[in-house]
Amino acid sequence: MRRALALADRAENEGEVPIGAVVVRDDQLVGEGWNSVISDNDPTAHAEIVALRDAARFSGNYRLPGCILYVTLEPCSMCAGALVHARIAHLVFAAREPRAGVVCSNACALESPWYNHKVAWTGDVLGPESAGRLQSFFAARRQQ
Repeated sequence: MRRALALADRAENEGEVPIGAVVVRDDQLVGEGWNSVISDNDPTAHAEIVALRDAARFSGNYRLPGCILYVTLEPCSMCAGALVHARIAHLVFAAREPRAGVVCSNACALESPWYNHKVAWTGDVLGPESAGRLQSFFAARRQQ
């Protein structure tokens, strides 16, 4: 999660919302990403999606079984769906997302019975650190 937080800082330095993500398999980093929706002009360039794309390229496969995705904010519906399609084994997130989070804040999307793959999850890992970054970022934005 510390690497994901460092990537969140990178996103912020690039003018993006400070969210970072890493994909790990067998204690090896296989993918990483940070929010780049603004710089890439891509509404799908959330940190999780960027990290999944990087891991898929590294692995040579769009399926990522046995991988853990660490992300600094609870995933949205798009990202939760991508985790299922990529066959991520476990999700670990830092801060809860009260507006758009669908793992536990507004829905339990990963527990939906219609999915053919289940993603285990753990939340609130270094949550205050991640939440603090996000709060500072948006406070600064409001002052501008």
